[in-house]
Amino acid sequence: MKPSQAGTLESGDIFIQVFPADTDGIEIELDSTVAYQFGEQIKKVILETASQLGLERAYIEAVDKGALDCTIRARTTAAIERATGKSIFDV
Repeated sequence: MKPSQAGTLESGDIFIQVFPADTDGIEIELDSTVAYQFGEQIKKVILETASQLGLERAYIEAVDKGALDCTIRARTTAAIERATGKSIFDV
């Protein structure tokens, strides 16, 4: 696994960075303009997506600018695929 990123800092998007971790589990650091309202939901979507992709250990930084859940999933998926070199479409 190598560090990777996906997304932008534009309004309505989210910038996700994925880094290798030495310990098991996924740690998420979130900076969001709507964290007080949707912070837990954003983290939940990131964690669920990472789990579905089989990621077991990582440090994830997310800078959210009001992204919808579908955008959060897409950016998280792209960053994890870039980090691991594996695609959800690999058979």
